[in-house]
Amino acid sequence: MVVLGFGFLCTFLVRHGFSSSGFNLLVAAVATQWALVLIGLESWYDRGKIPLDLRSVLVAEMCAASALISMGAVMGKANPVQLVLLALLEVSGFVLNERLLQGLLKVRPLKGIMLLHIFGAFFGLTLTWILYRKGSEGGFEKEKFDKKSGLFSMLGSVFLWMFWPTFNSVLVDDRFPGRKLGAVYSTYLALAVSAVTAASVSVLSCPRGKLNLIQMQSCILAGGVAVGVSMSAVHQPWEAMAIGFAAAVLSATGFKYLKSHMLLAFHCHDTAAILSTHGLPGLLGWFAHLILQIKDCGDHTVAIRFAVFHICTLLVTITVSLTMGTLTGFLLRLNVWRPPQNRKCFDDQAFWEFPHLAVRK
Repeated sequence: MVVLGFGFLCTFLVRHGFSSSGFNLLVAAVATQWALVLIGLESWYDRGKIPLDLRSVLVAEMCAASALISMGAVMGKANPVQLVLLALLEVSGFVLNERLLQGLLKVRPLKGIMLLHIFGAFFGLTLTWILYRKGSEGGFEKEKFDKKSGLFSMLGSVFLWMFWPTFNSVLVDDRFPGRKLGAVYSTYLALAVSAVTAASVSVLSCPRGKLNLIQMQSCILAGGVAVGVSMSAVHQPWEAMAIGFAAAVLSATGFKYLKSHMLLAFHCHDTAAILSTHGLPGLLGWFAHLILQIKDCGDHTVAIRFAVFHICTLLVTITVSLTMGTLTGFLLRLNVWRPPQNRKCFDDQAFWEFPHLAVRK
């Protein structure tokens, strides 16, 4: 999912296919290795060794996914060196956030990890706000898509859609019978409803009643994102389906209207619409988890205590994300990194060799 799914998901830009898929692999590899080191630091300090097992690799891949989400906000406007620095700093912030949640609020590891969508979205938005380029309001000349690039992007979206139940359930504890299968079923139901809803909203929001491929491939995953954040509180099929429906409506509407307004009002040029794809569904999942947990709680004192801790979890996550995003943004603004000029943004020729375009002397 991390390599193929996210890699092809961002290939919708006509002249940025090599960079979208190639840089995705580079960032994923660097972020995973760095996450393994950070996760094992405590064990290295106590026993002198960094443990390496399947679970630690899976957790590291989750950390890498958060970096790839943020990468979508600055895709096409940053060079490989900047993207590697982004990965190193964001993974550091994400691991720090997880440690804070576990140490201060006693949040379970799985719940802290699944906040990666919210963390990655706000990190990326802060980053693209600081790295804002003048003239972005009118759009970049090469920021376009066609049938071929849209097809590859849809391939990545379908791949993610197929394997998202595994993504949400892989870290669920096997000691409780049925919990892992429950996560798979809930994720699939939410994805199925969100796919149908995203297509319907896309048709209804188009004056000519046609489907928007880029809008669909971004929004059909909204249900999986939302139910992943609220997974521990979802126990009934209708709950998962309701979350998937609401997430798809919110995501599709945000993609249609919020992306342009964020650019004009806040100077946030969100290339891959990570706010509507990950941020809003993640926040919806957090809110659904709060409502469902309070609904199932019979003691008002316990319910109030849970609500306070749940709200603090979100506030800590957003605070760490915005802080690390701000620090990373100001670091990447330095001219020493030589970011691409506006006319070379969203163009593979700035970083990749094309022998058939070379000038022979």
